[in-house]
Amino acid sequence: MIDLEHKLNPQQALTARETEGAFLVIAGAGSGKTRTITYRIANMLDSGIPQSAILALTFTNKAAREMADRVKDLVGRKLPMLTISTFHAFGVKVLRESIAHLGFKENFSIYDQTDKMALIKETARSLKIDPAELNLYDLANLFSDIKTGRERWDADTSLYRPIYAEYNELLKLYNAVDFDDLIVLPIKLFKEKPEVLEKYRKRYRYIMVDEFQDTSRIQYDLVYLLAKESRNICVVGDDDQSIYSWRGANYENIVQFEKDFPEVKEIKLEQNYRSTGTILDAANSIIAHNTKRKKKNLWSKSGEGNPIELSYPDNEIKEAQFIAETITLLRIQEGLPYDSFGILVRTNSLTTAIEDALLMEGIPYAVSGGQSFFQRKEIKDIIAYLRVITNPDDDISLLRIINTPRRGIGKKALEQITELGKKEKCSVFEALKKLDKYEDFVNMITAYKGKFLSGRNLAATLTALVEEIRYWDYLVMEYQKNEKEAKWKYKNILTFISLLDRWEQENDGEESIYSYLNKITLITRDDDQDAEGGKVGLMTIHAAKGLEFKVVFLAGCEDAIIPHSRALEENPANIEEERRLFYVAVTRAMDKLYITSCKMRHHLRESVTCIPSRFLEEIPAELIQTEKEEKEESPEEAHKRMMAQFEKLKARWK
Repeated sequence: MIDLEHKLNPQQALTARETEGAFLVIAGAGSGKTRTITYRIANMLDSGIPQSAILALTFTNKAAREMADRVKDLVGRKLPMLTISTFHAFGVKVLRESIAHLGFKENFSIYDQTDKMALIKETARSLKIDPAELNLYDLANLFSDIKTGRERWDADTSLYRPIYAEYNELLKLYNAVDFDDLIVLPIKLFKEKPEVLEKYRKRYRYIMVDEFQDTSRIQYDLVYLLAKESRNICVVGDDDQSIYSWRGANYENIVQFEKDFPEVKEIKLEQNYRSTGTILDAANSIIAHNTKRKKKNLWSKSGEGNPIELSYPDNEIKEAQFIAETITLLRIQEGLPYDSFGILVRTNSLTTAIEDALLMEGIPYAVSGGQSFFQRKEIKDIIAYLRVITNPDDDISLLRIINTPRRGIGKKALEQITELGKKEKCSVFEALKKLDKYEDFVNMITAYKGKFLSGRNLAATLTALVEEIRYWDYLVMEYQKNEKEAKWKYKNILTFISLLDRWEQENDGEESIYSYLNKITLITRDDDQDAEGGKVGLMTIHAAKGLEFKVVFLAGCEDAIIPHSRALEENPANIEEERRLFYVAVTRAMDKLYITSCKMRHHLRESVTCIPSRFLEEIPAELIQTEKEEKEESPEEAHKRMMAQFEKLKARWK
């Protein structure tokens, strides 16, 4: 027998025990939602419900695997007939079995975003439309919104209707479906073929949905069609954590669920197993300002904990330095591994200064929910130039930049160059030196090698290199239809040059360009673990949902950033989702929460005065310790910090 009473709290046990009927489980942040769901499924199996009758849907493959593994551990046996999957994986399962009813063959292909844009381009050509006149990315998103019902044709978009119709016809002709079809077509199948729907209703008599607040309208429709007859459905979610409206999530599905299942029983999971009392009190106070929500009050047995530390650095550089130095200090004081720290930002554009500070401090980090600054194509191109200049025998980097910007070196020419290198048993660069037609390129690399290895004026030299290779002209040609994108990418290169300049100034010419390149490589390499204990997590708040960290830094807490100005311009009612986003950020913290709000922030080449986020006023003052109230460092702490810095300097001198 599954021990519910001793393994779960009363509300969790009630959720796991009651298996018949409709249930709405409002699971607050850190309330043991996944544990409750897995015990519920295990209890169903223990009660004699066949595994083939259970369908559990969630949003990521990782969550589905974790849930399935936990259930197997609880019941102690393999469960080949149990269906725990993502919505889209379930859609594939249905279509593999029944898509023939819609005129497709069973061996259909699934087109990803790249395939989709290629087909849109092909469709345009078939209609005698020049694809160069279209923004394929925007068109792909429009087609997705139309197909899933998030948008309707209007005066501005209706001119694309013929392309959309032809696109779908070609999909069927090629026996292919796109990602949206994995939900749309099963719904179409169920509505047009009642006998098919009946088959699935008889099979899946017990349905569970995880992260219900993140379901889109069509995902809800799919679940409703399956559960309408049996009425055995349990949805688990938290309307306070609904932060994905931009990708179709509709937290109002909770309201719709209550209308469609008026007999529903509601259970609230409010005991939090993650955060201290102070953090929860702050979170409760923040989210209480939203009006469209299920009221709940998170609480914990873990004690009051530390106050929330709020600071107002002069600018984003000081903010980043504060974060990096505090991480170093806490590692010394408390011995925390790097992966105990999470740095959260509203938008990925805020990570650059933080990445640079972490780089300077020698702190390993991993970026998620966006691309690392140093992994952006334009930055990787410039880094590749620096690698080739400092090490011409780096074939990988050389092949990256030999035709970037374009120098008329085609695939055939590259094959001839690499073949020559193999024949002569030399690097690609040495092979180029043997061919007269590449003399200009070879001379440029050789000339800049001397300049960079001099160890002086590195940033100025890099500026000259970027101008000489005419990278701006290259971006303009690559993004003819999107000058804004070209400017943004060039701005990133200027930022990279300014980072190099600052590194050069701080090291006062004592370290070579090799040191800087090696530092970038070591900090941003792709391996999962570092010898000293993982990596600091640097991510957007959206990417942090579902995660937790002992120490959280919430950076850039200024109006126009959070709440984001663009979100409020689109619709003032978006303030509630922005507040939910702030709430999600706060509830990622287990023990310590640091919030920073800059006085000034650089935008393009100007310094802009910042206003603290209005959400900060919603945190009770007694829960906050501002920078003015911070305790002075004790002599022992100061000694530890200085010794750590001394050890870092010694490591540099070796």
